[in-house]
Amino acid sequence: MKSKTLSCVLGAMAVVTAAASTPVSGNDVALKFNPANSTTRELVMPDGKTVQYRAYEHIYYVTNVEDSVYQYLNFYVPESVLASGAEVPILLRTYVGGYMAARAAEPSPTDASGRALAEGYAVCIPGSRGSNSTVESAGQKVFTGRAPNGLLDLKAAVRYLHLNDEAMPGSAERIITDGTSAGGAMSALLGATGNSPLYEPYLKAMGAAEARDDVFAAVCYCPITDLEHADMAYEWLYACTNSGVRKLSDEQKAVSEELASAYPAYLNSLQLKRPDDGSLLTADNYLDYLKSFIIQSAQRAKNEGCDLPANIGIVMNSKQRPGEGPQQADRPRGPRDDRPRPPKDNGRQTPPPPGPQGAPAFQQETGEFVLDVDLPVYLNYVATTQALKTPPAFDGQGVLTDKATPENSLFGDSHGTTANFTAYSLNKATGETELDKSLQERVYLMNPMNFITDDACRKAQHWYIRHGARDRDTSFPVPVNLATKLMNAGYDVNFALPWNRPHSGDYNLDDLFTWIKTIID
Repeated sequence: MKSKTLSCVLGAMAVVTAAASTPVSGNDVALKFNPANSTTRELVMPDGKTVQYRAYEHIYYVTNVEDSVYQYLNFYVPESVLASGAEVPILLRTYVGGYMAARAAEPSPTDASGRALAEGYAVCIPGSRGSNSTVESAGQKVFTGRAPNGLLDLKAAVRYLHLNDEAMPGSAERIITDGTSAGGAMSALLGATGNSPLYEPYLKAMGAAEARDDVFAAVCYCPITDLEHADMAYEWLYACTNSGVRKLSDEQKAVSEELASAYPAYLNSLQLKRPDDGSLLTADNYLDYLKSFIIQSAQRAKNEGCDLPANIGIVMNSKQRPGEGPQQADRPRGPRDDRPRPPKDNGRQTPPPPGPQGAPAFQQETGEFVLDVDLPVYLNYVATTQALKTPPAFDGQGVLTDKATPENSLFGDSHGTTANFTAYSLNKATGETELDKSLQERVYLMNPMNFITDDACRKAQHWYIRHGARDRDTSFPVPVNLATKLMNAGYDVNFALPWNRPHSGDYNLDDLFTWIKTIID
């Protein structure tokens, strides 16, 4: 990896700046889009359909490029859109995972990037720095992507699209972000922090365009977010597994209990309300709310013909629910219906796989309607499909192990040092009780929950959030809280815990793109 100075960047962009027809000031001169710098390609989709598209690649989105391996974007447009001049949406797909660096990729026929081209949309795939990205400077290795730099790169890419909206195909007023895991968190951050002044000093120093960075919609698959409280949420939810399938040591159980005991106060502080009836959610009734999403998920799976195991906590009844007429009986109950259904592609929900070797075989549950979930039984089932993380799940360095997590690396410094980012783990690891002010600010900037009710931000109006019903990479309350806080704030949210889904993204694309059509019409 190599570092580029401003003069190098300007030289590399000579062909772009020469094409600028309208004088602009500052960094924006070097960030003008060149429509002539493109190649024609084609993409063969899984159904055999071929999509002809134009590729505009290796476009730097800042003038002060620190890491030329990552800080540029690729942009793709169907030839049909170029011919028609239609102002189509732009899918901005990030491939961030584990909060590590992500290169600007090409469209893939098997994920949302290729599907977007086939649907006639433009696609932007920006690269971004991450916790593992480095450059050599003055003979020293410099870590370039510690928080919030990866997010800043993505925001700079959005600014580039807004700056060049008139010159580029597609509409920057219809940017739809998409990411999975840490990328799902980045998508949520882009959706929640549009135009926030808190990021402005960082973006100015990078040489980002003097333009907006808000987006129209955010697609978030299994977002690993709310990191300050994720350890507490994990232990609070999965405490029922500690003496059984999780097999924690006494020392680990003690840490788990301490973290779990701290979560109710945070949960209550959110002042969340059920979207269906407006009742206040507290630690005392929250699990019933969570169960409603699992019930809805299992019911959809049943409606699609899946056999539900009888011994994983799903309670069913073969009779019509009391008070329901024939036209209502086949609808799952929950705070929000997961529509449209059923899916047509390989996103169809499937029954759980056999348990680990030595586990009892699952028997089929009988009945038509999912009435309830025995949550401790279900959570123990989830823990049999993939081992749970040991406490603390995210800020673990120095507590019961010296090993740094990806999140410890995320909040480290440019010298490569990793860092605790919660007061609990910092105290356990070092005896200190408070994070330094700079780290507190960086942690704050990486949590979309902090911005949903911030009037200084322009939030995405539409949200599509998915977290698999057996995904244990973070606990269910993390995405549920994100979705609920957005609903409470008045945003359009399509949320579900898809049945039998592990940690994954860009599945059931028929559902996703049907939803996209509903928000752009």
